[in-house]
Amino acid sequence: MGCSIRLKVANLLGFWLLIFTEVVVGRFVVEKNSLRVTSPESIKGTHDSAIGNFGIPQYGGSMAGIVVYPKDNRKGCKNFDDFGISFKAKPGAMPNFVLVDRGDCFFALKVWNAQNAGAAAVLVADDLDEPLITMDSPEEDAAAAKYIVNITIPSALVDKSFGEKLKKAISGGDMVNVNLDWREAVPHPDRVEYELWSNSNDECGVKCDMLMEFVKDFKGAAQILEKGGYTQFTPHYITWYCPQAFTISKQCKSQCINHGRYCAPDPEQDFSTGYEGKDVVLENLRQLCVFRVANETKKPWIWWDYVTDFQIRCPMKEKKYNKECADGVIKSLGLDLKKIEKCMGDPDADSDNPVLKEEQDAQIGKGSRGDVTILPTLVVNNRQYRGLFVEKGNSHAVVLISFLLMSVLYREIGKRCCLKALCAGFEETTEPSVCLTGDVETNECLENNGGCWQDTTANITACKDTFRGRVCECPVVNGVQFKGDGYSSCVASGPGRCKISHGGCWHENRNGITFSACVDTEEGKCTCPPGFRGDGVKSCVGKTTAEVKSAWTAVWIILIGLAMAAGGAYLVYKYRLRSYMDSEIRAIMAQYMPLDSQNEVPNHVHEDRA
Repeated sequence: MGCSIRLKVANLLGFWLLIFTEVVVGRFVVEKNSLRVTSPESIKGTHDSAIGNFGIPQYGGSMAGIVVYPKDNRKGCKNFDDFGISFKAKPGAMPNFVLVDRGDCFFALKVWNAQNAGAAAVLVADDLDEPLITMDSPEEDAAAAKYIVNITIPSALVDKSFGEKLKKAISGGDMVNVNLDWREAVPHPDRVEYELWSNSNDECGVKCDMLMEFVKDFKGAAQILEKGGYTQFTPHYITWYCPQAFTISKQCKSQCINHGRYCAPDPEQDFSTGYEGKDVVLENLRQLCVFRVANETKKPWIWWDYVTDFQIRCPMKEKKYNKECADGVIKSLGLDLKKIEKCMGDPDADSDNPVLKEEQDAQIGKGSRGDVTILPTLVVNNRQYRGLFVEKGNSHAVVLISFLLMSVLYREIGKRCCLKALCAGFEETTEPSVCLTGDVETNECLENNGGCWQDTTANITACKDTFRGRVCECPVVNGVQFKGDGYSSCVASGPGRCKISHGGCWHENRNGITFSACVDTEEGKCTCPPGFRGDGVKSCVGKTTAEVKSAWTAVWIILIGLAMAAGGAYLVYKYRLRSYMDSEIRAIMAQYMPLDSQNEVPNHVHEDRA
């Protein structure tokens, strides 16, 4: 069993390594920030450093501190508390930037251990003479997933030669003052154009979970900025192609569409079970077409509603990641399903798909932007940003909002849209009171009821407007809780439910009398009333007048028949009883009294005496 699993994993990794080797021949641009040494004089100057793909870079700002190099645990792979080391700055002192050596453990673990010891930032010194690389977080590591989401300090990789200079200065007793500067990392145009490279796969581990949370948290702010014309957003999805020699292989057929032209890795990394890579490609394509069709209607922000609703309603874990569920979401948002299907084209055709072909072309770097190879990747005004999707709650949304709004706040101070966007960055229950006023609601429920469930008769809806965007949640009405998914159904539950739209059960008014199938109990069942038949939810059919008359006629016939039978039985009984009584009486009288029909018996006694 173990060998079989290892063989499957090896085949899977080998297959995608081959594809990656053939496809990724472009240029990857490392996101950098400026590191300026202000003292000592021997190393004073500006140096490049590569921003880590975890933690929270201070985009648009800067941070000054003192570099410290620990005497023990210099690679940072162990807890610094075990060595009695603390990097927490004393009151009034500058924060400490910890310098650690590369190697022996994940970059993220080094930063996590330093953060726990009180570090304000981490610099990792490379151990190889090579160009700077991005410090990425480990992919599928359960232990790492527990701490990556809690890393809040920035980190950067410095090249080997600069790292050696820092160590030499510190060991010589010099105080090394540095300034980390992220201000040049953010362009400042009049309108922000940004792209999010993501994936519809929700079974790829911690990164997918973080991405899903980010999309849901940031949706409200993104829609506000888009509606106001302050930003222009475009979603993108990474796809690979299968090498020509493998297009007829089992791997390519299960993970690709259009005869190997557009592929995605198997969600479970197992070709023999669950969903296939081509299912992910199809959903990615559908989401691209949703954006295009929504954009044609001048409402591109509907893409955010579709993606978040699909995540909630159609997860892989519940086996709902399919076309039927996606179509339900599309219809609920009022989008043209036929246009979307036309946009998607034929996945079995041996030809290019125009939409996915554009995506593959867009992956290739242009100008100052490198190839997109890491998921997720954010591109703002043609500049790539990472390390944004690792914080719990809405803190990561705050980071993105902070540098998106920098480009518009200076000319839109006081605009209500910016207040809404800023409010959307607060974690729930922590927002200021101004964010809870009606002025900052998005009012998405006014159009198509926000794609949520509603009862037009009772004027009840599951749509709620908030400064984060609309949410579909079954309501509480007059103390009665409605239960359901909030999108396609909400049903009143518990005592008192029959008072509200008859608890979702069948009801009908006949001659001023209301008949209802609602039974006001905890079970919440719908049962047709006496004289009716049906399921109690959609229909209860009562008997017609003709049926009632026929029934009563039958009853009368039966009653009359029974009466006649009883009368006949009584007459027969009476006749037979009387005959029987007469015969018995005659027999008794015959024994004691001579009857008129009998001859007298001679009296011999009297004759003898004479």
